[in-house]
Amino acid sequence: MRPAGWHLTEDVDDFLARAGDFLHSRPALHTTPLTAIEKLRTRGAGAEGAEATVFGRLESGGEVCAIFYRPPSRRLNLTLLTSEQADTLAAHLADLGHSFSGVTADHDTATAFAEAWRRHSGAVPVPDWRGRLYRLGTLTPPRLRPEGRGRVADAQDHEQLLCWCREFCVGSGETVTVDAIDAGSWTGTRFADKHFTFWETPDGSPVSMAGSTPMVGGMIRVDPVYTPAHLRGRGYAGAVTVEASRVALTAGATDVVLFADPGNPASNALYRRVGYAPVADFTGYDFSRDASDAGY
Repeated sequence: MRPAGWHLTEDVDDFLARAGDFLHSRPALHTTPLTAIEKLRTRGAGAEGAEATVFGRLESGGEVCAIFYRPPSRRLNLTLLTSEQADTLAAHLADLGHSFSGVTADHDTATAFAEAWRRHSGAVPVPDWRGRLYRLGTLTPPRLRPEGRGRVADAQDHEQLLCWCREFCVGSGETVTVDAIDAGSWTGTRFADKHFTFWETPDGSPVSMAGSTPMVGGMIRVDPVYTPAHLRGRGYAGAVTVEASRVALTAGATDVVLFADPGNPASNALYRRVGYAPVADFTGYDFSRDASDAGY
C-alpha cells in the first residue's frame, strides 16, 4: 500500500514535469539531483540491460515537497525529509522489495533514513562520505594571485584531463571511477559532460584545474578542483576556482556552488576567502554490510 503523498515512477520526463518546479525552487540545495537527473534525461538511465532509475515525489496539498531518485548504481539520493517522512519512505520501499547500496542527502535526512532503513531492512549503515555545500556570494579574487592566467580547456588538453581526473579520483577515493578513465571510456565517466578551466603559468604550463557542470535551473556546480600534490601551496587552487566561478557567472548562472570536505580546513578557508558561504552539510551511508556483520 502506497503511503499518502508518495508517488513512484520510472518515467523521467513525467517526473520532471511534476517535480521540476520543486527542484528549481532551491537550485543550490538541490544541486546534485538537478545535475544527476538532467544527465539521466539526456543520456539515458544507463547501459542496456541496466536496472531502471526509480524516481519518487512526496506531495502535500497538491504541491511537491520532497523527492528521491535511485539510479542504476542503487545509491538512493534524497532531498530534505523529516524523521517521520524518512521512516515512512523507508518502510514503503522495504515493503516494495527495494534494496540500496547506500544513501546520500543532507546530514539530518541521510541519518534519519539510514536508521529507518536499518530498522526496516536490517542493513547496517556505515558512514562513507561527508561534504559541505557552499554557494557563491560575491566573488572575491585573492589579494596575492599567482603569476599566470586562467583559460578554458579545449580538445588539445584531453590527455591532461584524463591524467588529472585519474589522480583526483585516487586522492578522493573514487577507485571505481579511476579504472574507467581512459580515452576509450571517457564519455561514460562523471567528468565527460563538464567544462574545465586551467590555471597555467606564464610559460603556458597548466598547474591546476577546475571542472564545472552544465547549467541547470540557473545553477552551475564547480567540481572537481584539483592541483597536483607537488604544485600545492602556491595559490593555484584559489586562482583556478575564481576563474571557473567567473566563467560560470559569465555564462549566466544565478547559483554557483561547490562541495568541500568538511575535514579539510585549508580548502574550506580558501572557498570562504573567495566568496563562498556554507549552505548545508551532506552525508553518505553505505548499506553493503548486513546485520550479522555488526552483531545486530
